[in-house]
Amino acid sequence: MSLIGTQVKPFSATAFQNGSFVEVSEADLSGKWSVVFFYPADFTFVCPTELGDLADNYDEFTKLGVEIYSVSTDTHFTHKAWHDSSETIKKIKYVMVGDPTGVISRNFDVMIEESGLADRGTFVIDPEGTIQIIEVNAGGVGRNAAELLRKVKAAQYVAAHPGEVCPAKWEEGEETLAPSLDLVGKI
Repeated sequence: MSLIGTQVKPFSATAFQNGSFVEVSEADLSGKWSVVFFYPADFTFVCPTELGDLADNYDEFTKLGVEIYSVSTDTHFTHKAWHDSSETIKKIKYVMVGDPTGVISRNFDVMIEESGLADRGTFVIDPEGTIQIIEVNAGGVGRNAAELLRKVKAAQYVAAHPGEVCPAKWEEGEETLAPSLDLVGKI
């Protein structure tokens, strides 16, 4: 069963952000757009490239009112150690959530039970706590923050413009579609 259109399930966790440990729960996702970005593990190979890419684009997300929460089954202590030892991870300003019990990973259905790690899952959540976009990649396939940013803009546009939809490769400012009987078979 897809999680699209469902509410984020309750959770609480300790995270690392900007030199401090902070408490995070599903309530923190309420009232704003959020991206919950799962990855397998700290101190690995593809993961720092993805998190670094998000860090490089973080200001663009915040301009849209979007907060990013990266999540792995590592602890908040491991996130701090990684942050302190890696130039790539040191750039991160967003929340790095520790999920050592796997509760959050299971809530979002990305837990790989055999390894105790999370799949590369990306979830875009609207201000009401409803999951609008899901993307899950195989472990060896990294994600692209620019494409995620495009998808967030499309989701925000559709939410703000009932009756309109964004076609493939839609970019901000381009034409949208208004589904109707007149369009059937003409696209």
